[in-house]
Amino acid sequence: MSDDRSYELLGFDNVLLPVGDLGEAVAFYRRAGFVLGFRFDEAGIALLRVGAETPGVLLRREEVFGHRPPPWPAPRVWLEVPDARHAARELVRAGIPPLEEPFAVATGWTVEIADPWGNVIGFTDYTRRPELGRRP
Repeated sequence: MSDDRSYELLGFDNVLLPVGDLGEAVAFYRRAGFVLGFRFDEAGIALLRVGAETPGVLLRREEVFGHRPPPWPAPRVWLEVPDARHAARELVRAGIPPLEEPFAVATGWTVEIADPWGNVIGFTDYTRRPELGRRP
């Protein structure tokens, strides 16, 4: 594509995360509060819903992908929640420890977790800047 031509980004389709075992991954993310949209074992994929939006988090099985700690720095996917500190307590109650204690960001609070394959998911809120957040 030449410099004088452009294309328009319309929005997210899905966020794809590689996992070594689809069943284990679906169980982990359900404990983390995700809702399963669909699971297609023959294709090695499962879609986790994110709110009322059509795009979601797509888990994709990679046969040789083993458990690993998150590399630093690692890409992160942050999802909006009403209260990140409450989400942190619920994650701990579900047996999913945060990478660190919830931390302050410009818009509110964030807590991050890593799945067994090192994918980092953050839960962030807009408690300091509610006018910028989604309306329930």
